[in-house]
Amino acid sequence: MTFNFAAYRRQWFTDGVVARRDVLAGIVVALALIPEAIGFSLIAGVDPRVGLYASVAIAMTIALIGGRPGMVSAATAAVAVVVVPLVREHGVDYLFAATILMGVIQIAAGLLRLDLVMQFVSRSVITGFVNALAILIFLAQLPQFVGVGWQTYAMVAGGLAIIYGLPRITRAVPSPLVAIVILSGISIFAGLPVHVVGDMGKLPEGLPSLTLPHVPLTLETLRIIFPYAMTMAAVGLLESLLTARIVDDMTDTDSDKRRECAGQGGANIVAALFGGMGGCAMIGQSVINVTSGGRGRLSTFVAGAFLLFLLAVLGPFVGRVPMPALVAVMIMVSIGTFSWNSIPNLRRHPLPSSVVMLTTVTVVVATHDLSLGVLAGVLLSGIFFAGKVQRMFAVERILSDDGTRAIYRVTGEIFFASVDRFTRAFQAEDQARAVQIDVSAAHFWDISGVGALDKIVARLRRDGRMVEVIGYNRASADIVDRFALHDKTGVEMGFAPH
Repeated sequence: MTFNFAAYRRQWFTDGVVARRDVLAGIVVALALIPEAIGFSLIAGVDPRVGLYASVAIAMTIALIGGRPGMVSAATAAVAVVVVPLVREHGVDYLFAATILMGVIQIAAGLLRLDLVMQFVSRSVITGFVNALAILIFLAQLPQFVGVGWQTYAMVAGGLAIIYGLPRITRAVPSPLVAIVILSGISIFAGLPVHVVGDMGKLPEGLPSLTLPHVPLTLETLRIIFPYAMTMAAVGLLESLLTARIVDDMTDTDSDKRRECAGQGGANIVAALFGGMGGCAMIGQSVINVTSGGRGRLSTFVAGAFLLFLLAVLGPFVGRVPMPALVAVMIMVSIGTFSWNSIPNLRRHPLPSSVVMLTTVTVVVATHDLSLGVLAGVLLSGIFFAGKVQRMFAVERILSDDGTRAIYRVTGEIFFASVDRFTRAFQAEDQARAVQIDVSAAHFWDISGVGALDKIVARLRRDGRMVEVIGYNRASADIVDRFALHDKTGVEMGFAPH
């Protein structure tokens, strides 16, 4: 990983206008992080401080060492769900130890260039991932509408009106921040009966302290935490890299995915050392940041730093922020995240692409597990791709006038999915005494294809036929020479009775 200091500096500071937008966007994100971090802590079965301190540490650290400026990382539900059994059976210190090991694994993944695996995630899977996440974000807000008075509905409607109406007048200040401030003022001074942030859990007081997990340094401890750390690392990297690609598209910029992998690892290690749980990139907060004008590393750093300021200095005031204001912001995120073009594209795009997208959405929404949805989409994409390539294959048989010589012209890709059709094309050979197989318009991809050719040549030779294979390209010749038993490239196969 090369380091360009000039480029890194530009990711922090460009001009005063951009810096101001980054600061204001970071403030909005910090407020939006609080209920999310508390909720994820409750999911994991730990004190709210564990999620809040993790969000502070991860956001500030990833701003320094991450590979995607403007993307927000913090404590997330994807990681929280994984660690529930670990916390229940072994306690929070084992969670911290697993989070440190998670970070080490992610750093190793960055060094080993495992970010390249994202090349196998199709656009249909990403669209499905985005749409599913938008749906989950919206569904997560629905409990805030259960058993409440009309004031909650009015405040949410008012918040949405400010969020979407203010940009028509001015974009000097992020409209979500204005909505939160105005609705908080109305709620506090009017004493409205609405849920507030403090209702979700007690906010921590003071600053986090550096500490090591109180666990025995034994192989037994490693045996306990390693499976959880591997799962946390995989889920965290998957969500982070997908979110990075989404932010890349939103900002029309590129990012260093390898550095992001290692950066996520470093951020999680720092979080665990300050009493936090593991986390990764958050698409919801990242969308808030980008739509509020945040583009550089400063916006992410401010999100973490301002969250720390809120917890350490303004805790009692933050606890009085009305939940309807944050619900309005998250509904805006849900609407902005959903790929609305994907609905009419269901008719315009090829059927396999639409099926992959809908499958990804269905699995994620049904299981609330982003990794399972992406895995299902990737596997289905692979199956459709193999089927498509398998159909791009043909064998033409040309028989001489006297019927003693047959030429087979093979066109297309020979691999595991096309082996059956390739083999069946030669089963009818019962006349010609000499057979020429022309593969100049074909390509052998794997040992399944080589094995099929091997069997065809061997069978024809056993039947007493002369066999000649011509036209190998260089790559096909290499794999045939390495793995074939009966045929080698460049060698004309003569009559050889068995």
